[in-house]
Amino acid sequence: MAELEHAIGDCCGVEAQAECCEPAEKDGCCDAGSSTCGCGAGETGEDVRELVRARYAAAARSTGAPDGCCGSSVALTDAAGREVFGGSLYATAGEDTTDAVADSLGCGVPTAVADLAEGETVLDLGSGAGADVLIAARRVGPAGRAIGLDMTDEMLDLARRNAAEAGIENVEFHKGYIEEIPLPEASVDVVISNCVLNLSGDKAAVIQEAARVLRPGGRFAISDVIADADMDAATRADVQQWTGCIAGALTRSEFASALRAAGLTDVEIRETHRVHEHAGAAIIRARKPSRPR
Repeated sequence: MAELEHAIGDCCGVEAQAECCEPAEKDGCCDAGSSTCGCGAGETGEDVRELVRARYAAAARSTGAPDGCCGSSVALTDAAGREVFGGSLYATAGEDTTDAVADSLGCGVPTAVADLAEGETVLDLGSGAGADVLIAARRVGPAGRAIGLDMTDEMLDLARRNAAEAGIENVEFHKGYIEEIPLPEASVDVVISNCVLNLSGDKAAVIQEAARVLRPGGRFAISDVIADADMDAATRADVQQWTGCIAGALTRSEFASALRAAGLTDVEIRETHRVHEHAGAAIIRARKPSRPR
C-alpha cells in the first residue's frame, strides 16, 4: 500500500486520493496513467477501505461541502440532480430533522422499517454522523441501548457531538470495522445500517458478523444499494463510484444468497428508489432463527 503513504497535504495524499478520481480531474491531479494516486481499478480490499475512510472523513469535516484540492466529497444527487442520498430522505419518511440527520449520507431510513421496541439493543453498522443511532435510541427508550460502529475518527467525533447536543444518553459509539464487529456473540436485538455494506470489500464477512452478534430471533434491517444484474464492469471497477455507494453493491440475488448463507431467514428485499442508472436503494430485512424449544 505504498501509494497510500503520501502526505495528506500533497494533492495525491490519502485524503486527495478519495477526491481525485472524477474523470475530468484524473489527468490534472491523479496521474491517470499510474496507480500511485489510488485512482486505478486495481486496489486491494485494504486500499478500498482506506479510500472510503478518507472520503468520509473529508465529508465529516465539511458536512458534505466540497473538500480537498481535487473535487467534492460525497455526492448526494444522481446524474439528473435528484437527491437520492442524505438527510432529505428522513423528512420524506416523517423522521425528525436533527443536525445528525442533516449530516446523513445514507440512501434510506432503516429505523422506519426496523420495528424497534422499548428496551431493545440496536447496533448501527457504519453509523456515520449518528442519525440512525439517535433515532433508534429514542425508539428503544431509557431501558434500551443504541450502539454506533464506525471506522472513521472524524465521523465518530461528529456523532458524539450530535448525541451530546441532542441530550441523548442511551447511546455509545465504538471505533471498528464492520467486517470485525467488536461485540460479543448474541448481544444485540437489531442490526441496522444505512448505505454502508456496499462500501465493504468483504460483504459476506459483514453479514456473517451481523448474524453472529444478533440474538436468536433478532432482526437485520438495513438500507443499502442494490446493483442491477446487468451493471457494467466499468462501473463496478470504478473506485470513485465505490466511495459514492454504487460500484461495490451486490445484486438482489447476491444479497439474498449472502443473508441465507449466514443463517438468516425471512429475507425481504424491496427497492425504494433509483440512485443510479445501474442501481437502486432498497430496504433489506431478515431474521435470525430462534433457538429450538
